[in-house]
Amino acid sequence: MENRIRVLLLSAALVMAGCSSLTWRDAKPEAAPEPAGGGAGETPVVIEPQVERREIKPAKIDTENWEAGLTVGSLSVEDFEVNVVYGARIAYHINEDFFAEGIIGQSDAGLSSFERLSGGAPLLTDSERRFTYYSLGFGWNALPGEIFLGGRRALNSTVYLTLGAGSTRFAGGDRFTLTAGAGLRVLVRDWLAVHLDMRDHVHEIDVLGKNKTSHNYEATLSLTAFF
Repeated sequence: MENRIRVLLLSAALVMAGCSSLTWRDAKPEAAPEPAGGGAGETPVVIEPQVERREIKPAKIDTENWEAGLTVGSLSVEDFEVNVVYGARIAYHINEDFFAEGIIGQSDAGLSSFERLSGGAPLLTDSERRFTYYSLGFGWNALPGEIFLGGRRALNSTVYLTLGAGSTRFAGGDRFTLTAGAGLRVLVRDWLAVHLDMRDHVHEIDVLGKNKTSHNYEATLSLTAFF
């Protein structure tokens, strides 16, 4: 009798365990809570950043390749003081990096150190003291950039290197001359530029009775126009 009761109780426990298992499988998961303000059919809100945009004016650079203008500055003729020099330049811009140029200049050399110290007769006549040169060469725009004036205006600029060859008439003779230099070009307008140049004109000279290499340093300011 006791065995039958135990079998019945065990059977009832197994039936109840099976029913509870079936109920758990049929149960549906609870729905996830909806975000606030995002009901069905509503468009999600897009947050746009408040960015203050600047008005940028692109550089207006003349597309012409020719450039020409006048120069003025000072020329230190070795052994013959520092004097004012006048000249002109013309350039053709091959591309953004390279250009070809021609320059001419003229100055009147002063007294040499020997003439000042000796107090004797001058070594050169007035016409022989005239220092006239021309040079043809090439330039390389090594450091293009900008120069800022205040916080709203920028001027296009370029640092360039030049190398050329030509001739110098001085002390009654024409002398083959090598010219090397560097300069800064600033575009003031789309057609107008300002140059600051430093050059060394190197040639042989024998005015004082001994042949030597003469270095004649020049600093000029130029105003050129594109056409």
